[in-house]
Amino acid sequence: MNNLPRFTRSLAAAAGLAFAVAATAGDDKMQKMDGNNDGMISAEEHSAGAREKFKKLDADTDGRVTAAEMDAMHAKSKTGDSAAPKMSSAEKIRTIDSNNDGAITAAEHEAGARAKFSEMDTNADGKLSSEEWQAGHAKLTGDGRN
Repeated sequence: MNNLPRFTRSLAAAAGLAFAVAATAGDDKMQKMDGNNDGMISAEEHSAGAREKFKKLDADTDGRVTAAEMDAMHAKSKTGDSAAPKMSSAEKIRTIDSNNDGAITAAEHEAGARAKFSEMDTNADGKLSSEEWQAGHAKLTGDGRN
């Protein structure tokens, strides 16, 4: 019975560490996108980051990103986190694939990124704070990754 409080404290500490690691990963992505280092992501910075992400995802440079290309990029960038994202690559594509061809173009990706920015900017100030950034990506992917 005396071990229960110790177990509970250990479990709480482990959960806190997992959250801190996930938050740090999100903060790293945000810092890369924050071109002027003001701690906020403007619409322009978000758009530039989305264009860069699309270029990285489009492995065969045909101007379209498929679920296979997205899966390959996710596998390549995996950092030891074995938890699967809540949404598959195909599901992510379907959310912004306006012509329903199973792939996304740069224009579809840009439109989706603009819509996501507007959704994440909960205080409508034209910038994303760290809290808005993390909450928005966690809601989108179910795991805080993008």
